[in-house]
Amino acid sequence: MGSIAKEFNGTTGEPLQRADELEDLIDAVKSLIVPYVRSADQAASFKAAGQVSKGADGQPQNVLIDTHKPAELIEKLKLSLPEAEGRGKEGLLATIQDVLKYSVNTWDQGFLDKLYASTNAVGVVSELLLSVLNTNVSPRLPSLARLDHHRENHSPPTSQPLRLRRPRAGGVTCQGGSASNLTSIAIARNALYPECKTAGNGARRFVLFTSAHGHYSVEKAAVTCGMGAQAVVPVAVDPATGCMDPAALRAAVLRVHDDGDGRTPLYVNATAGTTVLGSFDDFRAISAVCREFGMWLHIDGSWGGPCIFSASQKHKLAGSELADSITVNPHKMMNVPVTCSFLLTNDLTVFHKANTLPAGYLFHGAGDDGEVYDLADLTLQCGRRADSLKLALAWIYYGAAGFEKMIDHAFTMAAHMANLIDAAPDFELASSNPPPCLQICFYYTPGGKLAESKEENTRRTREMVGLLIGRGFMVDYAPGPNGSFFRVVVNCQTLKETVEGLVKALGEVGKEVVGA
Repeated sequence: MGSIAKEFNGTTGEPLQRADELEDLIDAVKSLIVPYVRSADQAASFKAAGQVSKGADGQPQNVLIDTHKPAELIEKLKLSLPEAEGRGKEGLLATIQDVLKYSVNTWDQGFLDKLYASTNAVGVVSELLLSVLNTNVSPRLPSLARLDHHRENHSPPTSQPLRLRRPRAGGVTCQGGSASNLTSIAIARNALYPECKTAGNGARRFVLFTSAHGHYSVEKAAVTCGMGAQAVVPVAVDPATGCMDPAALRAAVLRVHDDGDGRTPLYVNATAGTTVLGSFDDFRAISAVCREFGMWLHIDGSWGGPCIFSASQKHKLAGSELADSITVNPHKMMNVPVTCSFLLTNDLTVFHKANTLPAGYLFHGAGDDGEVYDLADLTLQCGRRADSLKLALAWIYYGAAGFEKMIDHAFTMAAHMANLIDAAPDFELASSNPPPCLQICFYYTPGGKLAESKEENTRRTREMVGLLIGRGFMVDYAPGPNGSFFRVVVNCQTLKETVEGLVKALGEVGKEVVGA
């Protein structure tokens, strides 16, 4: 049954061998994952040509992904859970090898598909440390709880640069940006209308306002909070910038306010870095509307929040200090491991009052200094992994100056690609140049012309995206005014040669789709 059986066979006198087993497995897994990452490093030099790398046999080798249809993938993985004896080390390593083989290798330069990319060496180390500790963030587990408290309460990630410097500024970790946004809505309701915490929404019909380009998590949160998806009012954006129109917001709030149908304006979700175009809303103007009508201002900075580390980009977050709450996800722009999300505030006592519930078997009140050390009493989640450690270790390793260099590099790559697309006769930018964030959006326009129909533009985009995978590039697309357009997302590790190779590959696959 293997060495693990000695731990559970009920005998005494035999020493535990867990450390030896751990060392053996770590060494074995290391022999699989290091070559996996190295293959992505070695493939990087081929990206400039717009092609995949070549293996030792000289044949093309797509390090990014081994593409298969879902049914084929299920057959190849043949994942089965033993009903009797386990398969031990041999079975474990075989499964890990298959998972690596048939997963998207986000370490590959060609992964330009989502608002995140691979982590890095320190990120892997932080995940290993958290797994070894395997602790819930709790006052009973001193090291991680104190670290979490320090990071969130005294020097919360990004809260100092965001100028959240009031005595009670701080925040909490959540399971992701969607969870952070959900938590902000629950806090807003309980803070502005305290009776709802115990009595529920009752006759109140709360209304939430968000940009028409905002993240869908606001609607999902409204459903979860019992308000319903129809409680969310999309606010028009400036078509040129994709930013929420403050005048349109005020008009929308006024309509709800004056209708006299029992609806209550509660919350505005502004965005720092929208999902498609990467737009940053005008936080000062939106804050003025919120103050006028007594609404909670939340900023979803899941994507663009880390811009605050860059002297050249932080102006995009002007006015963010006026928000009641802010979501920031270091696991996106900063390459910290997924998941690492923070919900920040100027006044942590508001979070505590909105969320605290008596549970004497868990929570034992504030410390002698008046600080809340029962961190789970600040949020909706009880079981909490110390995700703040991932950012803390990265910050220690790179420093704030290192973060700035990485973010500046990513924006330089985004601008470089936008320039290449702008200069190419067969493409047309759908986003501004330079783009507001790290997404570059564009149409394929062979001969300088868009197709006459939206359907044809969408067909071209989809087929070209599929063909790019065979060349070692994975990008995304999104609906636009003339059909679906390309949405390429660069990151802190994207190389100049990768961007240039992608543009070359796009031109070549475009000819395959519409003909030379």
